[in-house]
Amino acid sequence: MNHPPVATDQSTRIGLVAATAAGRRHARTLADAWPHARVVTADTVADALRAAWTGYDAVVAFLATGAVVRILAPLLGDKRTDPAVVVVDEAARHAIALLGGHAGGGNDLAGRVGALLDANPVVSTATDAAGLPGLDTLGWPVEGAVAAVSRAILDGEPVTLVADATWPLPALPDNVRPAATGSSAPTPAGTAAPAPAGPPAPRPAGRAAPAAVDGGSGPAVDGGYRLLVTDRVVPLDDRTAVLRPPSLVVGVGASRGVPADEVRDLLARVLAEAGLSPASVRHLASADIKADEAGVQAGADALGVPLVTYPAAELAAVDVPHPSEVVRAAVGTPSVAEAAALLGGGAELLVPKTATAMATVAVARHAPRGRLAIVGLGPGAPDLRTARAVTELRRAAVVVGLDQYVDQVRDLLRPGTRVLASGLGAEEERARAAVAEATAGHAVALVGSGDAGVYAMASPALEYADERVDVVGVPGVTAALAAGALLGAPLGHDHAYVSLSDLHTPWEVIARRVAAAAEGDFVTLLYNPRSRARDWQLGAALEVFAAHRPPQTPVGVVRNASRPGERVHLATLATLDAALVDMYSVVVVGSSQTRIVAGRMVTPRGYRWRP
Repeated sequence: MNHPPVATDQSTRIGLVAATAAGRRHARTLADAWPHARVVTADTVADALRAAWTGYDAVVAFLATGAVVRILAPLLGDKRTDPAVVVVDEAARHAIALLGGHAGGGNDLAGRVGALLDANPVVSTATDAAGLPGLDTLGWPVEGAVAAVSRAILDGEPVTLVADATWPLPALPDNVRPAATGSSAPTPAGTAAPAPAGPPAPRPAGRAAPAAVDGGSGPAVDGGYRLLVTDRVVPLDDRTAVLRPPSLVVGVGASRGVPADEVRDLLARVLAEAGLSPASVRHLASADIKADEAGVQAGADALGVPLVTYPAAELAAVDVPHPSEVVRAAVGTPSVAEAAALLGGGAELLVPKTATAMATVAVARHAPRGRLAIVGLGPGAPDLRTARAVTELRRAAVVVGLDQYVDQVRDLLRPGTRVLASGLGAEEERARAAVAEATAGHAVALVGSGDAGVYAMASPALEYADERVDVVGVPGVTAALAAGALLGAPLGHDHAYVSLSDLHTPWEVIARRVAAAAEGDFVTLLYNPRSRARDWQLGAALEVFAAHRPPQTPVGVVRNASRPGERVHLATLATLDAALVDMYSVVVVGSSQTRIVAGRMVTPRGYRWRP
């Protein structure tokens, strides 16, 4: 069976095999935590392990490593389809990623097992151990001498990066260097080099622009190793690996009842004649009226890509070289295949519509889209930083952020990551820089503390980001949540957030918002409450709350939540000393229902509990 990578997908089916009482206890811990994990039993442990291998996407074996190796060795096939295998010792001290570290998600699974059993994940994959991105972990198909090129990257040998566009790759070490523009091996006879997709992108300081891929037929550049990023079919050798970016969209038109074989054969022929790799097809595209056409869906299934459909009116708005009034009369648009292939902008038609009796196909290359991950780092403590944030930081080639926030995560960045850090007050410049890097085609992480969407960098960045950028939002633990947890449960009912900083918002506007929160009896969290230059706003805000709430209303102040120098202070509206508050603090003003219970702020949920 074809086993998908484990990654962090909780729906992945995991077979658990144990031989001893201790192993069965550990297996039950995993089964209780993971809905799709099952303890596999059989007449013998060996039979149970074989059954788990053939029937599940991943296997966790509570057995000796040697025994697992001997039992599974005859069953090994291909690392791209074999299940991941993690071995855990009798005392659950180690979770060893034995098989499928990258392709099967074994390394990730070892980490998940270790987290549940308090075991040490053992990952021996060389790139992971060295903190380098594995070529088979980038989410794109990879072909050729993957092991040899990966080893060269690890060993520090020169590896030439050859691409016909700037794609959002993660940071690569200094020994992976883009080829000088125009330098590459000869084009195979009879094959014309396609133009790069889209306008040339700005290149990073100190790095050469990628060269156009021309399908070199000889040895790798300068006899060394080579990493190609291309959608073209190129000859391979024992020193060349090829990453297949998702650059191609295939438009398909068809008559009702088109045979699946006709669509599949036409797709294969058109791509082969154009010298294009099926692995770079992003999706098949057609008109909405073909969404239920079995033959078209079969073509998408054959390539392992989704079928995307569009309304006829949307297709009709696309300028195509070969419109047809016959097609317009039939489906409401003068083009299906070409228009569907080109839709989305920034596309170049590589193969005009090519037809058989009942099917039509066209192929377009779409310009790369940059990748902007907006990452919330949490309030400061490393263990309050999400796993997804760490993944995105390691996925990025460029990291942008306030200098003190970037310093918190430098140890997580891969070698070769470019860092654009700046000081306080440069928010707009950071937002513009991050979007510019992503628009140029790079993989960018823009970092902020707490959640990047709460009084942070997401808003200014997304004001500039357009359709040329794919945006990934990574939520973080906010300062309000961290402060609330330290104070007790002050956020148990409705609450409001108000920033007291009038640097960009007039105080009159802030005052109206404070008054509305006070009149509405919301628990209110005051961000940016007080600084040396703004020392009166907090007092003014507290006076507004005091006009609507009793003087004994609890007020909590948390400074440096989860960071060194953390301090928690409880007071009331009548007793709070504003001098204790600074820009590193969050002030939580309780509602009329908030109480102090055993030294903790508690706001009742306000529900009537049923008996």
